[in-house]
Amino acid sequence: MVATTDGAAQPDWTTQTDEQLAALAAREESAGPAFNELLRRFQPRVWSTCYRLMSHSEDAADAAQEVCLRLFLQRQRFAGRSRYSTWVYGVAVRTCLFLRRGRGRRRKRETIADSEAVWSGATEREGAAAGTRLDLEQMLAILDEEDRAILVMKYAEGHSHEELAEIFELSESATKMRISRAREKLKQRFGVDME
Repeated sequence: MVATTDGAAQPDWTTQTDEQLAALAAREESAGPAFNELLRRFQPRVWSTCYRLMSHSEDAADAAQEVCLRLFLQRQRFAGRSRYSTWVYGVAVRTCLFLRRGRGRRRKRETIADSEAVWSGATEREGAAAGTRLDLEQMLAILDEEDRAILVMKYAEGHSHEELAEIFELSESATKMRISRAREKLKQRFGVDME
């Protein structure tokens, strides 16, 4: 307990677990100290996840702000069936997917067209022999939004299949299948495996 200026005892928020803070934040009427502590803990991770999923710093900043707003508005929905961090990543992924879809299909078509122009007439072996570097962003552009996100969360963020199943609200076997299909698509198109 920490004493406040008015002499009242207040919990030391830094010693509380994420799950304990989430339970306290759910009972707060506004953005109180428990929710603010959760934000302090998760803001860097949320921004990093948003950046990896959105690919642009401005888009990532907008997405991270939207995620924080949704975390606040949905704070009573955390049921404790998983770790709080897994729940936060789920909110971040769903928010980023929603925002990416909202940007319109035009940007995706442009990215795919650019990717096809780079790879037309050259196989991966020819590109590697010529010293051409595969651009991961161009490779991932051929995947649909959810497959792209699941690969990013698996290989860039390092989540387990179990965590991914919770984040994407899938079964663990469905998660493994989606990862396998997305990797196979990249392998067929570019001749590389994301292992």
